[in-house]
Amino acid sequence: MSAMFERLALIGLGLIGSSIAHATRRAGLANEIVGYARSPETRETAAKLGFLDRVADTAEEAVKGADCVILCVPVGAIGAVTEQIATSLAQGTILSDVGSVKASVIAQALPHMPDHAHLIPAHPLAGTEQSGPESGFAELFDNRWCIITPLPTNPPEQVARIRAFWEGLGSQVDTMDAAHHDQVLAVTSHIPHLIAYSIVGTASDLETVTKSEVVKYSASGFRDFTRIAASDPTMWRDVFLHNKEATLEVLGRVTEDLFALQRAIRWGDGDTLFKRFSETRAIRRGIVEAGQDTAHPNFGRGKPPKS
Repeated sequence: MSAMFERLALIGLGLIGSSIAHATRRAGLANEIVGYARSPETRETAAKLGFLDRVADTAEEAVKGADCVILCVPVGAIGAVTEQIATSLAQGTILSDVGSVKASVIAQALPHMPDHAHLIPAHPLAGTEQSGPESGFAELFDNRWCIITPLPTNPPEQVARIRAFWEGLGSQVDTMDAAHHDQVLAVTSHIPHLIAYSIVGTASDLETVTKSEVVKYSASGFRDFTRIAASDPTMWRDVFLHNKEATLEVLGRVTEDLFALQRAIRWGDGDTLFKRFSETRAIRRGIVEAGQDTAHPNFGRGKPPKS
């Protein structure tokens, strides 16, 4: 694939930012990849790893002359970063992001956007519990979905351009309204993370079970919760603060369902439990059939190492 952008600028060089750089280089989608991170240590690490053509000392320097800028920063920082770089954006530049919340991103960034640039939010549904520039890899987005939430004022050709870019990174791409995106992600991502943080925190606080027992005797279900709960706390704090309405709505429904299961257990209602558990197995089969996970035992992770 030929280069789509003369210069791609990445603001934020953690897992997502560094993976975009690796995948962009793999596909040859940009002639130059420039990056910036707030931390001098992160910039130094990125320079040593060599996944960028140039590491800038400031965000303003990084975006100068770029025809595409992607903000890979926590959702809560979008407004401040957009304001910082706005006057440095070139004519026709696409400004995008990778945030897990979209309505808030638009509300924060749009007031600072110059008329000559285009805000086109995006959200790659890909990630691991790892963070930092060392954790990035080119295959992160392969066969994963990226959702674009265009603004009504976006030129169609620029929306098509950012769509083609994410497809070039290996993603399947869909578009939807920002508010609908936030509702969908509250169900599929945000509430599962909140539940994982809650369960792991509860296990840590139990007085009748020691922390050493929680660690030593963790079954696979709890281990999977700890993997999710090991995600970047700054990012997830911002997600819940900036998608408050949707997450509270879904959390209310989940709470009602938990009470229903609690009643079924208390009154020995096996039929209700069996019916719910059968319904949820169908969701799992659908995810596997859609290619978003593997049906291999232990989620395809292979045998655990011998002790």
